[in-house]
Amino acid sequence: MMLVPRRNDFDLFGDVFDDAFFGRNESKVMKTDIKELDDGYELLVDLPGFTKENLDLSIENGYLTINAKTDSDKEEKEEGKYVRRERYSGEFSRSFYVGDDITEDDIKASFKNGVLNVKVPKKEVTKKDEKKYIDIED
Repeated sequence: MMLVPRRNDFDLFGDVFDDAFFGRNESKVMKTDIKELDDGYELLVDLPGFTKENLDLSIENGYLTINAKTDSDKEEKEEGKYVRRERYSGEFSRSFYVGDDITEDDIKASFKNGVLNVKVPKKEVTKKDEKKYIDIED
């Protein structure tokens, strides 16, 4: 007896984890490529339909956060009634750990043709003191 429906395209884990609860659909909104360069990293973030004014970049506790929002009020003032809406509207963000030594002055960003280009330098990691052991007395 089989309790799971038999389909050629059935994937138990894929079907379960495609649920919005697991956040898989979130990555469809802000697709990002990350390239490692000799002197740093380059993030290329697809943000079609956005303007520079709709974007905010911030850094806090070693995390670079990209915020983007669309003006859905503007779209609702247009004439006509939507039959289907697939374009994302609202506000969303994505964070990347860049290290505690990186500051806002280190990061360079540009936005052209719907692609946000963010360059983050590599900082030399300062070697922390070697592990020191404490003697345990009898």
